[in-house]
This record gives sequence, structure tokens and C-alpha cells, in this order.
Amino acid sequence: MAAHGSLRVILGSLLANTAIFVFKLVVAAITGSGSMMAEAIHSLADCANQILLLVGTREAAKPATPKHPLGRGRAAYFWSFMVALMIFLGGGVFSIYEGVHKLESNEPLSNEYAAYAVLIVALVIEIAAAMQVKRALDAQKEAGETFWQSLWHSKDADLVVLFAENSADVLGLTLALGALVLAGITDDPIYDACGSIAIGILLCSASFGLTLKVKSLLQGESADREVEDLFRKEVAADPKLAGVLTILTIQQGPGQVMLAAKVRLAPGLTSEQVVKTINELEARVKSQNSQVHWQFVEPDVVA
Repeated sequence: MAAHGSLRVILGSLLANTAIFVFKLVVAAITGSGSMMAEAIHSLADCANQILLLVGTREAAKPATPKHPLGRGRAAYFWSFMVALMIFLGGGVFSIYEGVHKLESNEPLSNEYAAYAVLIVALVIEIAAAMQVKRALDAQKEAGETFWQSLWHSKDADLVVLFAENSADVLGLTLALGALVLAGITDDPIYDACGSIAIGILLCSASFGLTLKVKSLLQGESADREVEDLFRKEVAADPKLAGVLTILTIQQGPGQVMLAAKVRLAPGLTSEQVVKTINELEARVKSQNSQVHWQFVEPDVVA
């Protein structure tokens, strides 16, 4: 997905979560609900997370420098990693703490109908936000891939994080609504406290999964298989090239791929023809996949 597309999705999620946070906080203060306060903190953490994603998007777009000759694309992954930690600390741990506190205090709820209304509105908004991110991820999906395979293989950490956040939001809101309904029906606030703890466990689980995914990207994942397939296809189609000896790809950031390869050339080429053949090969690959920002192709006779 293009950088501006990810930026639009992030900004949309930020605006939605800011509005939801304000509503949740007001109703949490009115009702005294631990589940609602957990959800308010969850939305506040989401707002902070999206600001961090915006920082990462801006830094990743900076041009290459002598100090960073391949640009700063992986900065997006670093900030996504920070977001995963924020979901754990700012959302999960606090929600569990709030739930435990409510278990000990056993404070009754009040004005729970206001909480129902806000949760239902927030749930509709979060479902819409999750579907927006899903459409963006679907646009990246390769033929034959399921959505979940595409999500795990995606190199766009921003969209992966946003989808995980929004999905956790939807599940968290559902848990909060169920907990409040049970607390209202039974007049027992223990259900509300348990709802807050369940939301915390959910957020900690989402954080753990995100951490594993972004850690892999930070370590340097290979690019999508289609990049290597394209390169091999272009080599096979050129009579001046006899084959690919070795090839590796590295995902340097969302939409930024480095490719390095050794190729065998047909015999009898002059040095000028060798240079021209390799330059033309790189140009063809670049024209068909704009994500390939850097290519280092070397002629050789052994792998």
C-alpha cells in the first residue's frame, strides 16, 4: 500500500479513537464502571499508539543519507514495536489493575444505561474502522492467500498494528458491554470488574502477537516472494543472461525492498555489453515493481 494510504488510515483511526475516548471517560466518571474506565484507557492508549505510528511513518519517509545509505524505512517497524509495548503497558496492564481494584472496592454502578449507549456507538465506530483497515490489507493480498495469511505475511507494520488494535477494540467493547449488562441485571459489580480483567488479558495477548510479528520485521525479513519471482522471470527472458546464481531480498520498510543477486551471463559479451545488460535488467525490474528501491546485481560464474 502506498505511504499516503497508510497515513490516511492512521489519521482516520486517530480521530475515531479520540472521540471514543472522550465519550468513554465521561461515562466512566458518571457510572463508576471499571470496565468503562478500562475501555477509556484503552482508547487513550490507542490514540497515543496512532501518534507513534504517524511519527514512524514520517521518519521512514526521510531520504537516504551518508549515515543511513538505505534510508530509514525500518523506523516504521521500531515505532510499531513501541506501539505493541504501549498496548501491553498502557492498555492491558492498567485494565487488569483497574479490574482488581474494583474487585477489592466492590463499588456499585450507577447510570449504566449511559454506558450501554456509548459502548454501542463506540462498537459501531470501531467495526467501521476495522473494516477500513481490512480493505487496505485486502488490497495487498496475493492470489490464493487467505486474509489471515496475508495479515501475517504483510510487511506494512502500520496496517497490521491498526488491524490488531481495532480488532481488540471490538472484542474489548463486546466484553465491556456484556460485563455491564450482567452487572446491571444481577446488581453485582463483580461482573464489571471481571470484564475489566478480561479486557486486560485480551490486550496483553494482542500485544504479544504484535511483538512477535514486528520483531521479525526489525530483524530483517525477506521481501514478498513476488519480488524474487519477478527478477528470475526477467533474467530468464533475456538471452544475454544465462541464469540466476544467488539472490536475496530484504524488506527495509513498508514499500521499500533491497535486492542483491549474482547472475550468469551468456559467453562472449564485452564489458560494455555486460554493464548495459545488467542496467537494463534492473530497469525492467524497477518498472514492474516500484517497491524495489535498491538493486545490487553482480555478474559471476559461481554462486
